[in-house]
Amino acid sequence: MRTPKCRWAHGQHMLRPSVTGRVLQALLHRRRKGTGDRHRQRLCHGLPFFLAAHVHTVELYPELAQSARANLASLGVRTAEVLEADALRMHGGPDYDVIAVTASLPIYDARFERMLAVGGRLFIVVGEAPAMDARLVTRTAADTWKMQSLFETVVDPLVNSVRPQEFTF
Repeated sequence: MRTPKCRWAHGQHMLRPSVTGRVLQALLHRRRKGTGDRHRQRLCHGLPFFLAAHVHTVELYPELAQSARANLASLGVRTAEVLEADALRMHGGPDYDVIAVTASLPIYDARFERMLAVGGRLFIVVGEAPAMDARLVTRTAADTWKMQSLFETVVDPLVNSVRPQEFTF
């Protein structure tokens, strides 16, 4: 049985809870190598990622961004900033420890992996229906990344994403 989608303005909707859980598992999982710092210990134990020092979330549509801000404020979350932008037009330095792209890319785009700090992790879904590849990309050094296929799923594409050319005779 499929979980019904919660649709919002512009046909947008949230990920299915099962996919959200797998995203969090992939991004929060760290092998324990000794005691580590407290923040890392909390992440290893699966506490929500909103305990991070700061979170940026990107929303293309202004009314959805405003709704997100209102929801975060009502929950008392002060460590999250909602940016109104097209994620595919963003270019940033290697600043982020974790990036979750919650829409698919029909063709992989390396811009997001370049925004990771060394040791940072990126969750991204690549491909087209009926089977897309959910991946975990880890930046291992300034110019190297490790990509791991996690599972197959189907997620709506990121608005404005590049699509492969269709085959014609």
